Formats: sequence, structure tokens, C-alpha cells
Amino acid sequence: MTNFSSNPAEPRQPSSWEDEGEPEDFKPLTRQEAQQWRQRQPAQSPWRVVVWQLGLLIVVTLLAAVVSGERQVVLSVAYGGMCILLPTALMAYGLTASGLSRWVSRVFPSAAGVSLAGLFFWEGVKILLAIALMAAAPSVVPNLSWLALVAGLIVVLKAYWFAFWLSRKPQA
Repeated sequence: MTNFSSNPAEPRQPSSWEDEGEPEDFKPLTRQEAQQWRQRQPAQSPWRVVVWQLGLLIVVTLLAAVVSGERQVVLSVAYGGMCILLPTALMAYGLTASGLSRWVSRVFPSAAGVSLAGLFFWEGVKILLAIALMAAAPSVVPNLSWLALVAGLIVVLKAYWFAFWLSRKPQA
């Protein structure tokens, strides 16, 4: 039975769904071990993904121009890629350069929860902007080709995988 007493002198009984302790193989890192771990895990810039997305957008747009040669297909592919590239660039800016992010990191230097809240906020902004750009596509691109738009969108979206795959270094 769970003890709901607020008296700290009484031992608290764990409920059936709670862990009764840490796993036996868990060992907290020392300060030196944590620093070594951080050195082995370099920080990745979100701008790396933006650069990959821009590169893939250029490639897929040129490919659409060569393969189809139709103006509306090329514009649709380019606009589809921009539906991903622009929100990602805005999120990268918000996470790295905005005054709010710098202020939060100064005021709460070790508050992981605040950083996570900022990440969720900018991810929400990114998703809403991507949806708004796709909803505006028919009025922005004349004779829109939805298939080409989706193709551009998917190719540029896959830049996350390229950036992740190429950032992985083999362990020596």
C-alpha cells in the first residue's frame, strides 16, 4: 500500500508501478568522465542541416529542370523544398542566434528543461510555418504540380539523414 504521509520521518513505500531503486549497473559519471564524454560527442550545429537542405534543393530543382523542362514542375519542386528549408532555417536561427535563446542560457545556464522547452517551441513554429507554406502553394505557384511539390519536399526533408549519416565518425 502506498504511504501518502507528508511526514518525512515515516518511510515512503514505493507503489507497484514505481522503480524500487536504480539499476545495479548504473554508475554516475565523475566530472572528469563527463568532460571526456563531451569531448567524444562534439556538438552539432543545426546550420549543417540547413546547408544540406539547400544543396539538395538546388540539385533536385536542377534535376527537375533537366528531366521535365516544364516551368510549373520546376517551380513546384523548388517551392516544395522551400516549404521545408525556410522553416528549418528559422528554427536554426531561433535555437542558435535569437536574443531569447541567449538570454535564457545566461539566466538559466544549467536548466535543461528550459532548453527543451525552447526546442519544442521552435519545432512547433517550424511545423506551423511548413503547413502554412504548403497551404499557400496553390496561390503562390501557378499551375502547381502537387506531385512535383511533394517530391521536392521529401528530397529536402531527407537532408536530416544525410547530415546525420555524414556527421557520424568511425570510432578509432
